[in-house]
Formats: sequence, structure tokens, C-alpha cells
Amino acid sequence: MICCKRGSLNSGGIFDCDKKKKRFEEIEILASAPDFWNDQTRAKKINKEREDLNNLLGEFEEQFKRFKDVEAIGELLDESPEEDLVKEADNILSQVETALKELEFRRMLSGDNDEANAILSINAGAGGTEACDWAEMLLRMYRRWCDNKGYKNEVVDFTAGEGAGFRSATLMIEGKYAYGYLKAENGVHRLVRISPFDANKRRHTSFCSVFVMPDIQEDIEIEINESDLRVDTFRSSGAGGQHVNKTDSAVRLTHEPTGIVVACQSGRSQHQNKATAMRLLKAKLYELEMEKKLKEAQEIEKSKKRIEWGSQIRSYVMQPYQMVKDHRTGIDVGNVTAVMDGDIDQFIREYLLKYS
Repeated sequence: MICCKRGSLNSGGIFDCDKKKKRFEEIEILASAPDFWNDQTRAKKINKEREDLNNLLGEFEEQFKRFKDVEAIGELLDESPEEDLVKEADNILSQVETALKELEFRRMLSGDNDEANAILSINAGAGGTEACDWAEMLLRMYRRWCDNKGYKNEVVDFTAGEGAGFRSATLMIEGKYAYGYLKAENGVHRLVRISPFDANKRRHTSFCSVFVMPDIQEDIEIEINESDLRVDTFRSSGAGGQHVNKTDSAVRLTHEPTGIVVACQSGRSQHQNKATAMRLLKAKLYELEMEKKLKEAQEIEKSKKRIEWGSQIRSYVMQPYQMVKDHRTGIDVGNVTAVMDGDIDQFIREYLLKYS
């Protein structure tokens, strides 16, 4: 007989439902207090926790009902074994397993800013034109990944490369858990291929760094005094075309107390570009503040390794063989084309499961 007990799921951790139900009841009491909304920051945080707990408990109950269905099928099999019933039970158990794995993965995305939008920066390293072209290839890969996820994404700033691609590019990504997923991409990415820019068709190695920050927007209070800012306007760069504004609408902000510089040139007006640049600045100031408060400067530096040989987190080899290898998790994939088309979830998942 197939036996499915609630206790087989409720074994602690993410599935410790008794503890989570108790916390949910506590939050319900807190939310009903007359002064609950006096502190709006605290109230929003508690409401978010209540929503997450409610969704988690609801998902658990749904999976438990499926287990009960399998138990009922098991009783029928004791009386009259039928292949169709066995297949049905196996199918339900497979669905439950998939759902529980997804729940476990969502537990990995439980950090303070994991649900936030993301700001992803790509910087070309050693390799000249090759590295700049590699930066453009990585930008395309991440935009394809965003499209596959249904995430809105926009290049808000870039510096054109030396003959091809980008020296640097900044991509703003809007979607739930965008930062939680993409924080796994922090580090140096290495490309090995036969250079399309080398007349002798020699193999070249190029490097780019990827750094991801949460787009905190108004969720965190970061005060920026206008007197601390230097605002410069300039004309959008690039090869031209309908997407490049010919007026001096691009905006560069310099935060003089910290020396942080951000820019945006994707909007059609100075007002739009300044608003986006302020979001970039706010995110960078938040990162700086977190370094001070949590004393994690050394960890931040680890994610900003030198952009050269020996510091890469992942290698993309196109010649003489095809393979993408993640050096942190040991995962390797032979279909480089699929990876460059945005199929990077397996790398992200394994990293989060291993290190979160």
C-alpha cells in the first residue's frame, strides 16, 4: 500500500507547517491592531510576510491533498492491482515532487532584497575588441533570459567598445525575484573562441565582469541631498538610429561625498534620464551602506574580482570544443548556443541551492 502522511512533508525547515501557522496567526493579530499602520515601513514588511506565509501554507495544503489522493489509489491497488492506477499514482507523485522542489528553490530566494528588480552591469576586461564583443554577447544572453522569464528589461547606459560591442553596459530588469536569481551571476565570465576579428583565425580568450545590485527604489530610505550632486548632461552615444536621442538629454550624476558616478541615456528627456540615474545612484549608495553596516566589504570585493585569467566563475568554450562550465558548482553544458540564447537557469539554480 502507498502510504502518505502529513508528517512526511512536515519535517522541519520550509515544511514546518505548525511553526508557520503559528507565525501566521501572530501576524493576523498584529495586523488587526488599531495602530498597525502608524509605522508604514514595518506594516508593509509584516504584510509581505503574511502574504508569503499564506501562499506557502496554501501550496503545502494542495500538495498534501495530492498525497491523500495517492493514498486512496494505494488502497484501491490493494484490492485490485491495475496498471492504469499505478501510472496515475506515479504521475501525481511526480507532480508533488516537482512542486516541492520549486518550494525548496523559493526558500533560497528569501533574502531581504531577493524579490527586488535588478540592476546588472557588464564591464569588458582583458582582451580589447574581443572583450567588448564578449560584453555585447553577454548582454544579449541576459536580455534573452529576461524575455524568457517575462521580465521587462532596458539598457539605460553604455559605453561603446573599441571597434565592436560595449566597453560597459547597464541593464535595468523589472520582475519578481530578478535580483534573487541574478545575484548568482556576479563574477567574471570567460570566453574561448576562434576570433572573428583575427585574420589568422587564432583562438582568443576574453573576459567580462558581471555585477548585480537590487533596484531598491522607494523600499529603503536613502537620503540624497541635491547639494551633494553634480548633474551633467550630454548627447547619447552610439551609432545612431531611431533609438538614439540627438539632443543633450542624457544625464550623468556624480555623488561628490562618495565619488559614485552613474548615468542614463535611454530616456527621451532629461527628466526621465535623471529619474533613472537617481535609481541607479540610490542602489549604489544602498550597497555602500550595507557594506558599512554589515561589515561585508570583503565579500563584496570577492564578487568584483579582477577581470582576467584565474578569477572566472564560468567559462564559455566555443572552440576547439563546445562547453559551458560553471566553476563554482561543477555544472557543465554542451549546448553553448542554448546558453547564449538565455538558457542559464540550471546554473542559477545549482548555485542558489549550493550557497544560499
